[in-house]
Amino acid sequence: MHAIIAMGASLNLKVIAEGVEREAQARFLRENGCEVTQGFLFSHPLSGAELTEMLGGRRLASA
Repeated sequence: MHAIIAMGASLNLKVIAEGVEREAQARFLRENGCEVTQGFLFSHPLSGAELTEMLGGRRLASA
């Protein structure tokens, strides 16, 4: 995993780790330079309404 993160950094890419389920995984990724993670550790899948509620009613800007 460290090699993938390092390769992404060397190409000026942001590496996103998916499927993070344990704190130890998140800690390893942070310590090795992975800036973005997602997975069940942070939240289960949400509907649009649930996400809006979780964000306190804020709307995200369109891309």
